[in-house]
Amino acid sequence: MIRIPRLVLPLLLAAAAPLHAQGAAPATPAMRTDTALAARLEGLVRGFGGEVGIYVRHLGTGAGAEIRADEVFPTASMIKVPILLTLYDQAEHGKVDLDARVAYPDTLHYRYGEATDVVGYMAAGDTLPLSELAFLMLTVSDNFASLWIQGLVGGGATVNEWLAAHGFEHTRVNSRTAGREEARSAYGWGQTTPREIARALVMIREGQAVSPRASQAMYRMLTNSYWKNAALSQLPPTVQAASKQGFVDHSRSEVLLVNAPGGDYVLAIITRNQTDTSYTPDNEGTRLIQAVSRAVYQHFNPGDPWRPLR
Repeated sequence: MIRIPRLVLPLLLAAAAPLHAQGAAPATPAMRTDTALAARLEGLVRGFGGEVGIYVRHLGTGAGAEIRADEVFPTASMIKVPILLTLYDQAEHGKVDLDARVAYPDTLHYRYGEATDVVGYMAAGDTLPLSELAFLMLTVSDNFASLWIQGLVGGGATVNEWLAAHGFEHTRVNSRTAGREEARSAYGWGQTTPREIARALVMIREGQAVSPRASQAMYRMLTNSYWKNAALSQLPPTVQAASKQGFVDHSRSEVLLVNAPGGDYVLAIITRNQTDTSYTPDNEGTRLIQAVSRAVYQHFNPGDPWRPLR
């Protein structure tokens, strides 16, 4: 029998044990209500012209708060996160090639394009890599790119199949998806709950979405948002955050996973039936997202002296 020195044995056992997903964070504790934080958020929501859902959880301690966290809200552009997850799942299984160049289809019509929708300026037959198309979908929230990718992965039904298979009960694509017409009338392009859309980001952060390698690639993409005027504006510029925003007339939304000095936390805030449908910087929903984001950051990082410049 070979005798293994006592100091060597723990090293051998550690080497034989399964590794966390290539640097991914370990599984996080379940949410427990932080009464002080909950009271602060309830105060911010009080009197808002519309309905608000919030889910926040500190990944290290589980401390957090919920307001209508399991009710269904419009996603607006946050639905692009499930589309991204489906795309990377198909790439992982060899159904699509992220490095392949794809040709712009002349059948892609979308009448709600924004100036930031780069793909909307392409002509039929123009090509670009699929990975770049995904980057545009997430970084500038390009609607043309998003609908294009939705079609490339098999449509909204395919995205919804992925969601259902991974335990998302309420998060669904509605637009251009057969059988989802009623839901589309009620919620628009997509629907989710604050808890579920937050869970999607946590899965990616922990390396549990598709694969560790795919999770890392998606996380990097989610940390490059062009849209920084709402929740991200209330974080120090030196703090990294993965995020996705959504804005339509009667709803404002943002989900973010913040890599803060006091530990990672996830925050999802969504409004619906807003009375303020303006697109000015002082929209009531945008201001609420800013206030909630600032309150949560300060709560988990009380010693940070940074303040947003006005």
